[in-house]
Amino acid sequence: MQNFSVPADRPWVKTYADNGLDINVKVPDGVNSLLDSFEQNFAKHGNKVALTCMGASITYRELDTYSRQIASYLQSLGLVKGDKVAVMMPNILQYPIAMMGIIRAGLTLVNVNPLYTPHELEHQLNDSGAKALFIVENFAHTFEKVKNKGQVKHVIVASIGDMMGLKGILVNLVVRHVKKMVPSWNIPNAVSFKDALTAVSASRYVRPELSLDDIAVLQYTGGTTGVAKGAMLTHKNLVINVEQCMTFVTKVFPADEDLTGKYIATALPLYHIFSFTVSMLGLKMGFSLLLITNARDFDALTKDFAKYRPVFFPAVNTLFNALAHHEGFKNLDHTNLRLSLGGGMSVLPSTAEAWEKLTGTYIVEGYGLSETSPVATINPPGSYTGKIGIPFPNTDIVLLDDDGKEVAMGEAGEIAIKGPQVMAGYYNRPDETEKTMTKDGYFKTGDIGVMDEQGFVKIVDRKKDMILVSGFNVYPNEVEEVITAHAKVLECGVIGVPDEHSGELVKVYVVKKDDSLTEKEVIAWAKENLTGYKRPKYVEFINELPKSNVGKILRKDLRKLEEDKKA
Repeated sequence: MQNFSVPADRPWVKTYADNGLDINVKVPDGVNSLLDSFEQNFAKHGNKVALTCMGASITYRELDTYSRQIASYLQSLGLVKGDKVAVMMPNILQYPIAMMGIIRAGLTLVNVNPLYTPHELEHQLNDSGAKALFIVENFAHTFEKVKNKGQVKHVIVASIGDMMGLKGILVNLVVRHVKKMVPSWNIPNAVSFKDALTAVSASRYVRPELSLDDIAVLQYTGGTTGVAKGAMLTHKNLVINVEQCMTFVTKVFPADEDLTGKYIATALPLYHIFSFTVSMLGLKMGFSLLLITNARDFDALTKDFAKYRPVFFPAVNTLFNALAHHEGFKNLDHTNLRLSLGGGMSVLPSTAEAWEKLTGTYIVEGYGLSETSPVATINPPGSYTGKIGIPFPNTDIVLLDDDGKEVAMGEAGEIAIKGPQVMAGYYNRPDETEKTMTKDGYFKTGDIGVMDEQGFVKIVDRKKDMILVSGFNVYPNEVEEVITAHAKVLECGVIGVPDEHSGELVKVYVVKKDDSLTEKEVIAWAKENLTGYKRPKYVEFINELPKSNVGKILRKDLRKLEEDKKA
C-alpha cells in the first residue's frame, strides 16, 4: 500500500500552506506494524501514567508487561497470526491491555459493543470467525444466550476491578452486590482475566512477523448497505491515521512538549473507531488516558474533570451539549482544556457556541468513517466553521454525481475519499467492497457534500438511508429485519427523524399482521433484539407502505410523510 500524493491543483493545498501544515506525512522510521509503535511508546514514556480509571492507574511500563502477558497467553492457546479475537468491554483498564495483547500476539482485534443483544453479538462473532472473546462479567449473560457461538472456543471474563489492586475488591463488591450490575451467568470453561494475565510468563512471548499490510482490526459497520460487516483496517491504516492526526494536534500540543500528567478525557467508548484512534494518538504522544466507563453518568464524569483537569477532550455533539448544560460541569474551572475535538456526528452551531462560552475552547470538528480508520477531514485549530474541514494529509476528496463523475466547484456531490487510511475492504465481502470503491481507489461514503474554494467541505445530505444517533450508525435494513421477525408484524419501514439532543432518532412505520399488535409490544421486541441506540423511539401503524414498482420500500416517501406533518 503506497501513500497517495494529493494533486497540486486541489484547493486545500494552499489552505495547508497558509496554516503552516504539512500536506504529506509518512509512516515513522522503524515502524513496520503497530507492534513497533507500541514498543516505541513503552520505551519512550516508561514510568509515566498511561491509563487512569476510577482512581487506579497503570504506567506505560506496566502496560507493556501486562499486554505481553496477554499476548503470551493467547499464543499458548494455539492461536496463530490472523486469527480473530473479539473484545466486548466498556472503557476499563482491561480494554487497552487486551487490545494490545491481541495485536502483539499477531492476531486481529474484533471490536464489539458491550451493549449488544445476543442477536447482534451472534452475527458479529460468526461473521468474523472469532476464536476467542474477552468480555466483562456484566455482559457475560449476553454471550451465554447466543445460540450459535460459532468458532469461539476461549472466553476470558473480566471483572471491573481486576486491575485496581485492593480498591478493585471493593469496586467488584459494589458492582456485583450493591448495584447488582452483574446478572448471573454460566459459561463452561471460561477463564478469568486475572488468571489469563498470570497463566503464562511474558518471557514466553514470541514476537510475530507482521507487516503494515496485515489486518490489525475488524471494525464492524453497516457501510452503505446496512448489513453489518467488518471493515478491514490494516496496521498501516491505523499507524498513518495517527500520523495524520498529529499534523493538526501538534499545533495545540507541540511535539517537544512534556505531556506527563496531562490527560485526555476518554469518555467515548474505545470500541468506537473514533475513540480507538484518538487513544492511540494519545499513547504515542505521551498523554495519560482518563478512561471514563460510563459517559452518561454526568455527575461522575464531572468529578473526574474536576480531579484530573483534562487538556484534551474528544466527544460527540450530544456529549458536548449535555455537559455544557450540566450545572456541576458549568461550575468547573476549564482553563486547563486546550483542545476539544468533535466527531461521529455534526457539531451543531448552538452546541459550539455554548461550549466556547463555557470553556473558552472551540470545538474542532472532523469527519470520518470506520472505513477510513476513521478520520478523513478536519478543521485547522481555530474558530468553529460549521463544516467538516479540509482533507487530511495525503488524502484526496472528490465529489461525484450519480454517474460517478466529478461535479463542478460549489455543486453538491457524493463525498469519495482516497488515502492511506482507507480500509483494505470488507471482510469476506468482495462484492460489497466493489460497490463502495471506485475503479481508481476512492471510497464512496454515501454522504453528500459541497466544497468551497479553500477546500472546506460541508455535508448537506445523506445519499444512503443511514440514521445517525448520537454519533452511532443505525441502518434501517437491520432494524426492519428485527421488527419484521415479530409474529404480529407484516412489514415495516424505518427512517430517522430529527432530534435536538441526539441528532436523529429511529422511527418505524409498521403494517400489522395481527390487529392486536400494540406499540408497547413493538418497543419490547426491539429492546430484546437491538441495542439501545438502534431501538425505535417512535412507532406508527400504517395500512400500507409506499413502494416502488418492484416492491422496494420507499423510505424517501416515509420521510416526506414526516415532513408533511410539520407543514
